[in-house]
Amino acid sequence: MPLASLPAAIAVDRPAEPGPVVVSVSHAGRIYPPEILAAARVDRSVLERLEDGWCDLIAADAVKAGATLVQAMWARAVADCNRGEGQMAPGEVAPPLRPRFSAPGRKERAGLGVVPTRLADCGSLWKRPIDGPQLDWRLDALHRPFHRALAAELAVAQRRFGGAILIDLHSMPPIPRGQPGHGAGIVIGDRFGGTADEALIELIVDEAEGLGVPVSRNQPYAGGHIVRTHGKPADAIQAVQIEIDRSLYLQADRTPDPERVAALRNWFSGLVERAGRIGADVLPLAAE
Repeated sequence: MPLASLPAAIAVDRPAEPGPVVVSVSHAGRIYPPEILAAARVDRSVLERLEDGWCDLIAADAVKAGATLVQAMWARAVADCNRGEGQMAPGEVAPPLRPRFSAPGRKERAGLGVVPTRLADCGSLWKRPIDGPQLDWRLDALHRPFHRALAAELAVAQRRFGGAILIDLHSMPPIPRGQPGHGAGIVIGDRFGGTADEALIELIVDEAEGLGVPVSRNQPYAGGHIVRTHGKPADAIQAVQIEIDRSLYLQADRTPDPERVAALRNWFSGLVERAGRIGADVLPLAAE
């Protein structure tokens, strides 16, 4: 099926009066192109486990709060926009591609590279190893357009306001006992101070603690490819990753709980609004 006949892979929603905040949602897409389902050796329900289930609902009022919202509409199974193009384990791709990838990290070795290839309890997700045409299609169809759109919106905000704030929204499973951050309902990642000004982080931590749930900073999620790539405090572009425990808004069957989703949606839109208001104070500091 030609790409022109498929729903758009990326959605960009802009407010009538834009502010300096850009929100990205890269893992909540629920569109599975036919090529992806045909290539899978597992059921769609298995691929759906890769999703940040329904966290886009939490960001649904961000535009009303003045943020520009950039979303990946296609599923994470196509390509993971929070991984770099070089993040794959050589053993997860066809032999001719292997020289392109080296020194994989823990997640890549587990099959969670720029193309997800495995889940621990079901083995390979695909009938055949990822080859060059498959990889290029996935990158050209989803990964690269997402990052181009995000970079473009941040550049617009930077020019208009002298700086921009990126909030990269994700969801997470409960953090296991014994792992750093265990018990946290929200994890705020800024690459250990590398992608955001302390005043912005303090604001987000305060807002998160206002929910009455434990909050962790950088443990176990310090921020992935999105904040690492687009967060440029020296150029007055700050970036923060927010992970929200899915048990705070999903029911046991992994469907959204309307009341708890509404509470988090109101919280997040308030956070976006407050972050936009402090932008005039924070962004010049980041540019110094």
